[in-house]
Amino acid sequence: MTNVKLAVIYYSMGGTNYQLSKWAEEGAKEAGAEVKVLKVPELAPQSAIEGNPAWKAHVDATKDVPEVTLNDLEWADAIIFSVPTRFGNMPSQMKQFLDTTGGLWFNGKLVNKVVSAMTSAQNPHGGQEATILALYTTMYHWGAIVAAPGYTDPVTFAAGGNPYGTSVTVDQDGKMVENVEAAVKHQAKRTVNVAELVKKGNQ
Repeated sequence: MTNVKLAVIYYSMGGTNYQLSKWAEEGAKEAGAEVKVLKVPELAPQSAIEGNPAWKAHVDATKDVPEVTLNDLEWADAIIFSVPTRFGNMPSQMKQFLDTTGGLWFNGKLVNKVVSAMTSAQNPHGGQEATILALYTTMYHWGAIVAAPGYTDPVTFAAGGNPYGTSVTVDQDGKMVENVEAAVKHQAKRTVNVAELVKKGNQ
């Protein structure tokens, strides 16, 4: 198998999207990929983080996770994004990072990257689909290839049936409502498999 290089890029406050990213890493490694799990830089003031015990605990727990750089995007054949929804859109932290990719875009360095996305919200219809689609809009400008899970495996239905990317509902206690681990791993494997096909086609 071609050694596909996958970057899993996430933003997380309470740990949900970090957990989704770790499951994606597991699934991708099972498919033979080389994987980096990377977080986008935090923009919130330290005072806001300190005032939220769950947020602070997550920041402390993931302090050793490297922050994503533009070099990571160049390195990757495939990219999986994982973000919570913010009013049906991606968080400003992820948008800020994507807004720095203009140089890579201008020089054609993001063309044919295989991409996929996951998200979370407090309600089943709290903007999850819109968030993933909004993120994909940027990917279309890159000339990237979106590898959505669609309904390519029954695990999608068990996870809530989102064909654009795995999404999960998180209750008031920060616990995931749906069991999405298998769906995330399937999505990661599918992303790696599509990237492998693209790599072979470009050789």
